[in-house]
Amino acid sequence: MARSPVPELLAPAGTIDAVRAAVANGANAVYLGASMYNARDEGAQLTLDELGQACAIAHARGVRVYLTFNVLIKPHELPEALLYLGECIDRGIDAAIVQDLGVVRLIQQVYPQLEVHGSTQMTVHDVSGARVMQQLGVERVVLARENTLEDIRAIREQVPELSLETFVHGALCISYSGQCFMSGMISERSANRGSCAQSCRKDYTLTDEASGATLDRGYLISTKDLAAHDHLEAIARLGVGCLKVEGRKKKPEYVATVTKAYRGWLDGIARGESGRAPTPEEAEPLVQIFSRGNTGGMYGGRQGREYITRTQPDNRGLPIGVVTGADGAALLIDVQRPVSVGDGLGFEAPAGDSGASLGGTVAEARTLSVRAGVHRQAVLVKSGPRVTRVPEGWHVVRTTDAHLMDTARQSFASVAVPERVGVQRLDVRCFGQSGSPLKTVWRCGHIDVTVRGDVSLAQASKRSLDMTQLREQFGRLGGTSFKLGAVDISGLASGLFLPVSELNRLRQEATEQIEQQLGWARMSEEAVRSARIAECVSRVPEASMAAPVPTPGRFALRAVVFDVEQAREAAAGGATEIVLDPFLRHPAPPLARVTALRDELATEGVALRLRTPSIVRPEERARLAKWFGLGLPLLTGHLGLAAEFGAAGHDVVADYAVNVFNQHTAALLFEQGVPRMVASIELTTDELGQLVAPWGGQGFDVLVYGRPEGMTIEHCVLSAAFDREPTTCRDLCVQKHTNVSLTDPAGYTFAVATDSNCRNRLLHSRPIEASEFFPALWAQGIRGFHMVFNVPGDPVRELARAHRSALDALDAGERPDVHASRRLLNNAFTRGHFARAV
Repeated sequence: MARSPVPELLAPAGTIDAVRAAVANGANAVYLGASMYNARDEGAQLTLDELGQACAIAHARGVRVYLTFNVLIKPHELPEALLYLGECIDRGIDAAIVQDLGVVRLIQQVYPQLEVHGSTQMTVHDVSGARVMQQLGVERVVLARENTLEDIRAIREQVPELSLETFVHGALCISYSGQCFMSGMISERSANRGSCAQSCRKDYTLTDEASGATLDRGYLISTKDLAAHDHLEAIARLGVGCLKVEGRKKKPEYVATVTKAYRGWLDGIARGESGRAPTPEEAEPLVQIFSRGNTGGMYGGRQGREYITRTQPDNRGLPIGVVTGADGAALLIDVQRPVSVGDGLGFEAPAGDSGASLGGTVAEARTLSVRAGVHRQAVLVKSGPRVTRVPEGWHVVRTTDAHLMDTARQSFASVAVPERVGVQRLDVRCFGQSGSPLKTVWRCGHIDVTVRGDVSLAQASKRSLDMTQLREQFGRLGGTSFKLGAVDISGLASGLFLPVSELNRLRQEATEQIEQQLGWARMSEEAVRSARIAECVSRVPEASMAAPVPTPGRFALRAVVFDVEQAREAAAGGATEIVLDPFLRHPAPPLARVTALRDELATEGVALRLRTPSIVRPEERARLAKWFGLGLPLLTGHLGLAAEFGAAGHDVVADYAVNVFNQHTAALLFEQGVPRMVASIELTTDELGQLVAPWGGQGFDVLVYGRPEGMTIEHCVLSAAFDREPTTCRDLCVQKHTNVSLTDPAGYTFAVATDSNCRNRLLHSRPIEASEFFPALWAQGIRGFHMVFNVPGDPVRELARAHRSALDALDAGERPDVHASRRLLNNAFTRGHFARAV
């Protein structure tokens, strides 16, 4: 049977043991993060020495190593980040996974030999986004986890030169990656900076704001874990280049178990096996090793209520039976899978009963009977020193299988960890005759040193110098970065003697001289590297300098609104441009109303701009055609659309969702034809100044009022609350519950807007209000300012007037009233990140 090509299997590694587990169980590549600039800020970072070990372990078995360099990088961090990346390259990495667009360009300039992969944090989910990656020279891109098989097919067919990677197993983000600002706004722990506080794993209450009624409660935006094994064959047939397992913070046993399972299934596909999904028994180890409950993801289409954990956000384990009673301190359980000493058990109350889940480790286990596949056992379960006692009727869940863990550990026990990595070969030639000192010539690469002895060679009375003795003494290189290579004694007379202490001195002096010369060479290389980095970071491409379009008039005050009445109010308050987002809430208004609004505003000298969704999956693109046909200028947080329309000469502003974090990302967008952009909302005032400095602020806007879209979610919490099929329940958001919100345990309430594609946009609990920073922004040359009105009830006209008055004062050289807008808000606002770094 002919073998079929299958994708590369990419396994996670947060520790050296996880690397061992991955390579021993069939991974083709591993991805890992070093101690800086990777999107796991704790618990999954390797030191540079460990990175060198990881590369040695992997490369010895033909496995590639990809470094996660997948965070947004601030202007002042660029030199350090690129130097650190060079250190990682020196340790042997094969590719870097990158989120920051500007950093992609800089890597190509500084380290042109390094392969670059686009992170899923780039939010590439359609053809236009994939084309940007191809144009940038990115070799591979990790697609959004929300993409369906049909989405992937469309991208693959229309951008065939770009290698695609997709997740198949592990934890899921509820938000489109790269579009989650919620964690940063709440806790200063930015998901784009590797510090996600996992706001999605909290319990929430869904409320109808009009009636106050509670519609749902629980872990409403906590996703189950992805387990896409049923879709493997279809994904492989699409020509996807790499399948990715999530889990850099997971234990090595998890890496071993999951990698082994997917390796086996992929090997079956390679052998030509077709049409057979894994059986529940084959998939059971994946559930047992760690699972919040499994979902096949969105490969087959949008998922509903079963996509979410709902009752708890952590490892659920494998349900195996029920508590039937007690025997002294021991519990009596009936289980389908017998438990053993060392297993972890969890106990959950039956449906309708109250009581927190309990758990512990099995200290004793006795099988009392086995009938019809049910094992009755007496088990003593302890949580620390305390015995766990559970009522009859509670469910038994095995959270840890001691045998599975032991099998997983055994699978990589034979993979050795090299003690020394990066050692260099040292060759030596020996010359000498009786009565003269021993002359040694040592070579390491291109470096040669000559070391002569202080003691003359003499005729040997017992043991004479020979190859064995010389290799023994010269080979004692522990504690150095060398290993002994060839020893040439053709120039050494036979039958001679030299004290061992002299041989050791020669070796020590030689290694010290070579290390000194290598140090000088490294210093020279580092100086050259540092100079190259400094040159590339400081030099903004000339092509980008002519691109920005000056702000029309003295300044631009843009009001982003979602309905016609808000547009009129904002214009009456002094906004110079109205940006209409007709897609924010379902349904979108008729085109006739939008064209009428355009004409109405034009008579007042106010322009109208169209805001597109940040997510436009392939099947949705056609529905936007009629809107683009209006010919309105655009505001878009969609990278692909910004580049596409910018290249066509259209008036397009890239929104904050594009994540412009440093001057090189800005330069790249200007080169793409994007004339203006909204800076990232996660930069401080000083960092904004560094971003816009090369252009004197020209071409940049800043969001100074409003609630950012904290998450963009394919899942709909409203349809899930009523267990309705997604996208077929528009009566809920259009008629019955038009204004809903999620409230977290701390009492913060986040408005939920169901957009025209049945996607949820979670809005921040309080609006950003940045009037106090107007003078600093103005001094930086920034003349574009955005106000965002995306919830009902905002005093739109009054807020617009307050912001307009402050800008008019600055334009006149007067001191603005920076508190007027805050008085309107009764101090219910946030200063955002203007003075609060992430």
